[in-house]
Amino acid sequence: MKSETIQLEGVGRILFERSSRAKNINISVRPFRGVRVAVPSGVSFKKAGEFACSKKEWIQKHLAKMRQVEQNYQILSKNLNSINRADARKILVQRLDELANKHGFKYNWVFVRNQKTRWGSCSSKNNISLNAKLVKLPGKLMDYIILHELVHTRVKNHGKGFYAELGRLVTDRKLLDSELKQYGAGLL
Repeated sequence: MKSETIQLEGVGRILFERSSRAKNINISVRPFRGVRVAVPSGVSFKKAGEFACSKKEWIQKHLAKMRQVEQNYQILSKNLNSINRADARKILVQRLDELANKHGFKYNWVFVRNQKTRWGSCSSKNNISLNAKLVKLPGKLMDYIILHELVHTRVKNHGKGFYAELGRLVTDRKLLDSELKQYGAGLL
């Protein structure tokens, strides 16, 4: 048997799937997909079920986080159709210029696109690409992403130097990263 679904009281439906790559029982909770348990070869679904039951509180905690992500996606996706790319470009370029001037950054070109996998990027030639959907995020998250891309005009990787430079500009980076993850599903 390759998969099995069970109902766990207080959690709901859990999908158990046999995995040839898994070395241990692995539980994942994903937005819009729910709870999945990867079951390695040689481990019974019964034993995996017992393991999942023992992790019920952990699953419930992560399900609550995923529900928040799903809710944020619903809010964001309702507004996505109302994004006018020309208006988004005006807002984003203005804010990019403000932050670049304030912190002494220089960039070459800016592109505003409806991207599906990232909020922004910076090329080796210092061309910055920003997702039009940024205008639907809270201002502090939009600024954080813009600053992230501006730092890439100086530091082209995500090494210690990059995070030191970003940390000079943004004091609560980890908190902002965490908040941004709640909106990540909005890019799907």
